Amino acid sequence: MNFSSFDYFLVLARERNFTRAAQQLHITQQSLSSHIASLEEELGCLLLVRHVPLELTYAGTVFLKYANSIQQELSNMHREFCDITENQKGILRVGIAFTRGRALMPRLISKFQELYPNIEVHISEAANKALLYNLLEGEIDLAIANFEGTVQDVDLLDFYEENVVLLVENKLMQQLERGNKNIALQISRGDFSGLSSCPFLLGSYDNIAGRIGRTLIEKAGFKPIIKTTSDNIETLLLLCLQGVGACFCPENLAKAVIPPGVFKKINLFHLGEQAQYPIRFGFLKTSYQWKIISEFIRIAQRNIVE
Repeated sequence: MNFSSFDYFLVLARERNFTRAAQQLHITQQSLSSHIASLEEELGCLLLVRHVPLELTYAGTVFLKYANSIQQELSNMHREFCDITENQKGILRVGIAFTRGRALMPRLISKFQELYPNIEVHISEAANKALLYNLLEGEIDLAIANFEGTVQDVDLLDFYEENVVLLVENKLMQQLERGNKNIALQISRGDFSGLSSCPFLLGSYDNIAGRIGRTLIEKAGFKPIIKTTSDNIETLLLLCLQGVGACFCPENLAKAVIPPGVFKKINLFHLGEQAQYPIRFGFLKTSYQWKIISEFIRIAQRNIVE
């Protein structure tokens, strides 16, 4: 048994398919199958039930626990020696939502690479719940997300407060004002009742901006006229710029996507504390914390200003 045994088994246990696992490992399916069979022979028991999808036996579940632990400790060892020798190299795996990544990561990684050019940053884009799962499974080193409360086995550090704003294109705003001249003032005061005739571009409840927008509309007591539903907020923003409907969007993404000169075509309304939520860093509590993780966090906190 060698270290590759653990790597092969971990990928196979995640994929539950020999073909996909072999592709990820850049080996042939026959070679992977032969390696796992040799591992089972060495341990004296079956690790997998070979049907579709693959299923772990009890022994396979036990071996998976040890494989995860050994791989984590091996990674910790390599990273600690990188810190000792001040020869920082390797891969930092960062998980972030697509929308947030679009707004933050280009500038952040540029600053990070200035100081650590030999560190390759792998970005994994997923929803908040998926990011937490990926972090706990050891598939990423650092998550940037809206973590709710405390999370067992995960350290959390504050990053910034994210704000969802309401965007309304000028011509659409003019149409709304024909029916209610005070609508802009009402919205600024948190009264959305005058938007009952306004078309909307909304994210789903699984999307933070979509959930906040739908909740505010529900509180206003009317059924929204929904023109488009999507969790791709960039798509909704582009539709908003064309006057198709009003859009709830994180302010930092709007500023990242919409050129400054185009903002004159948009009415932006801040929605107060009810549309704010914390974004935090999350990383596993391990026997050794790689310096690069804390450095990435430090650079982010210093350079990303809301």
